[in-house]
Amino acid sequence: MAGGTTSRIQQDLQKLELYLPLLENLVMSVESVGDKYQILQWTANLKIQWTSALNSSPAFSLGGPKFFRIDNLRFELGMALFLYGALLRERGLEMLNSDFVESATLFRKAAGVYQYLSQDVLPPLEPKLPPERPPEATPSMASIMSLVCLAEAQAVTVRKAEEKATSIGLLAKLHYGVAQFVEEASNLLRFSVADWNDISDRFRRFLSGCIVLHEARSQRYIASELKAAEQLGLALGVLRYAKSNFQGRLPGEDSWRQIFRQEIDALDKMLRKFEHENEFIWHDKLPPLDELPLLEGKKIVAPIAYRPFGLDREFLFIL
Repeated sequence: MAGGTTSRIQQDLQKLELYLPLLENLVMSVESVGDKYQILQWTANLKIQWTSALNSSPAFSLGGPKFFRIDNLRFELGMALFLYGALLRERGLEMLNSDFVESATLFRKAAGVYQYLSQDVLPPLEPKLPPERPPEATPSMASIMSLVCLAEAQAVTVRKAEEKATSIGLLAKLHYGVAQFVEEASNLLRFSVADWNDISDRFRRFLSGCIVLHEARSQRYIASELKAAEQLGLALGVLRYAKSNFQGRLPGEDSWRQIFRQEIDALDKMLRKFEHENEFIWHDKLPPLDELPLLEGKKIVAPIAYRPFGLDREFLFIL
């Protein structure tokens, strides 16, 4: 137990919150004097290196994890902040089952950290990066992660709204808003492929899976709304289209497979019920694909802006 908390993630966050103000002050002091030989030599002697959680790596590596060494203090700051955002996100996941409001807040804080990275910290570093660099050191990946965290914050918000029995139409829009955040991240990943050598296939599958999952949840709510309006044929069309999107998309990871299976089972149950009612009562014809209602999204979360921690007093480094 450290700092009054038993959460390992919370302990790591507290350690980073002590380290980051010192590092930020050091970077500011070093960069204010420019690229002098003494500074370059001193920085090289630090041998700053990090591994990457997002870089694709061989399934079996006899040499252990791959390290990226870049002799630049801003690289250290960028990677430390990226780790800080990742830990805030992990803490948000940790709080998911106990406090929806706190969980969503943590995801929004993580989104703010990544937004700060993409706009303020990493752009000056980008021209100095070697061709072989971790994805975490690029502004584009920070932007992608900011969108992912916003999607997760909205997903938590939807769960809270579902508890409050919010209107079906709004829930459908909120779920599709989650999918829109992730789709924007997925598009940015595809367009930014030149920014890094490779990226984890698992991360790509995570993005595509989230889109399918939240689209399906939106479509189930739309189907319920259509049935209430006595448009059972349209409702059936929406459900069948949602189910077809899962074809060949079942992930290999056990935790993801369970979530997908639960959604597929929910779709199947609703589809069977609606088909039974239509066969014996309504006799509605199924519409062609181009007559199905378009999904409409609503985004209601935004990043919580990151502010550098600062120090009680400024440390002067003699260089």
